[in-house]
Amino acid sequence: MGARVTLRSVAAAAGVSTAAVSYAFNRPDRLSPEMRSRILAVAREVGYAGPDAAARSLRTGRANAIGVIFTTGLTYAFSDPYVLDLLGGLAETLAHSRTSLVLIPFAPVVAGLSDAEVRESLDAVHRAVIDGAVADGLTDDHPAVRALSERSLPLVRSSDTEAGRCVLIDDRQAGREIGRHLADLGHREVAVVVSSPGEPGRAVTPADEAALYPYSRHRLAGIREVLPAGARVRVVGGGNNADTAGRIAAAALLAASDRPTAIAADSDVLAAVAVEVATAQGLRVGQDLSITGFDDVPLAAATGLTTIRQPIHEKGRLMARMLLDPDNTPNRLILPTELVVRSSTGPVPNR
Repeated sequence: MGARVTLRSVAAAAGVSTAAVSYAFNRPDRLSPEMRSRILAVAREVGYAGPDAAARSLRTGRANAIGVIFTTGLTYAFSDPYVLDLLGGLAETLAHSRTSLVLIPFAPVVAGLSDAEVRESLDAVHRAVIDGAVADGLTDDHPAVRALSERSLPLVRSSDTEAGRCVLIDDRQAGREIGRHLADLGHREVAVVVSSPGEPGRAVTPADEAALYPYSRHRLAGIREVLPAGARVRVVGGGNNADTAGRIAAAALLAASDRPTAIAADSDVLAAVAVEVATAQGLRVGQDLSITGFDDVPLAAATGLTTIRQPIHEKGRLMARMLLDPDNTPNRLILPTELVVRSSTGPVPNR
């Protein structure tokens, strides 16, 4: 195996100083365009890809990178409209400071994993070369949160916490808005479909609710608070908040002999799939069955969903700002939400 190509090797081959090679990769404004092009061409010829990020981080104390903890799988991150909008907000702010985004996977469900499996997920958190991190929907006792704390890395979350910084919405109040809207329309048989680590379509018991994401618990509590006495609320798992899981959950609810008159879904993705399943069964959404979503992503308007609008892009932008400029940003921000009423909800039908 040949000798390792270094910055010094490139400098010797190009007949320039090591500082000039460093400027070519890190400070192009310090060189003329012609000089930088020549150095980069020589670097390619000798097989030099650029300065080692980890080594540079050790020297400077900064990685110029922010981590994003995902507990839903990395492929999901590129298909879910909420996650894409959040990443867009993060990237918009980070781009101004030439800071990178590092996606860090973590096992979706910690309960039931062996110690070795948890360690494997934690290894990705420990090895990440980052200056701080963003976590969506993780609690204080989550292993990834504890691991970042042990590394003394700043963390911003989208769920309420007394132990760190957060940018959030009032999920409980948003749940009240949904519950009040359905109650005003006369609905007393309401099913709530929540993102859940369990099997989609299965009933979520009160004991199971403790394992739900914090935002799901708060939204569910808000809905229950405002429905009138005697109203029935059943909770069903929507799996990993994807189309396939949502179809299973919606089909299970609509197959019941005592199907609900309204479905309040934890996201627009789950709600839109419920509209699709109900329509395929000949039900008129907004007349025979009411359905609500959450987030107001683009597919909500296209589907005619009544939903809660939250500023997802702004949430990501502010989370990044908290990490980049901690001295000039608050520790806790609550962003406003809005109930958007469309055609997917209507008065309770006569049966």
